[in-house]
Amino acid sequence: MNFIKKIFDKEIDPNTHLQFQKFSKGEFRNRAIIKAKVSGTKYTTVTTAEFVNEMVRIVAEKLGESKTRITGAIISTNDLTGELEFKDKEQFQGVKRYLIDKEISGKEIIELLNKFPKSFFALSFESDDTKLKIKPKAPKSGKSSSKKGEAPKPDFCRLVTTDKELGQSFVFEKPDFKDAEVNHTFIITGLIISDELKSSNDFAKIREEAKRKGKIIRKTIIDGQESTQEFDFEA
Repeated sequence: MNFIKKIFDKEIDPNTHLQFQKFSKGEFRNRAIIKAKVSGTKYTTVTTAEFVNEMVRIVAEKLGESKTRITGAIISTNDLTGELEFKDKEQFQGVKRYLIDKEISGKEIIELLNKFPKSFFALSFESDDTKLKIKPKAPKSGKSSSKKGEAPKPDFCRLVTTDKELGQSFVFEKPDFKDAEVNHTFIITGLIISDELKSSNDFAKIREEAKRKGKIIRKTIIDGQESTQEFDFEA
């Protein structure tokens, strides 16, 4: 399940928290943008980069113990030497880009996701009913602004599936949709810091572990019908 649906269903988990670690107070427009189409039994969903690790996890879970050719890159500040076999490694200012092109099982990918949750898994591969293609690079860092800006094109991730539940999870307002566009604004109104965190005086740890609270404004155009809804969250 993707993190927007988790927030909507109030099923927050640590991976959802990771989505908001970088945010301070403020308004962040044009986030988690989605375009989705349905043709027969095939769901095609293209998105911006926020969904990368979740999509990789979903397809890896489908793959399970089976192996398939996986290509792309893992971008990380961690040293992954010895953790997986990579074709090449590039490094710039402490950020490493591991180029991948090999047969890997879904289970192995999930183990890496669990061990290095802050790494960016820009990987392309497929299972029996789902094909995932992700640009093998780090996304451009978005800037916070209260001004209206041009929305980025949702072309970083492309998920094609005949899994109805998965296809519908990105456009949960109308399960039988044919064409949809979705755009989110994150409004962070405060940070929730436990007494234990406050007493640590470790500002890096506080920034990392503090929960963000606020609301999400979700704007949709589904089969030509425009709609806006807001929901509060803590993650």
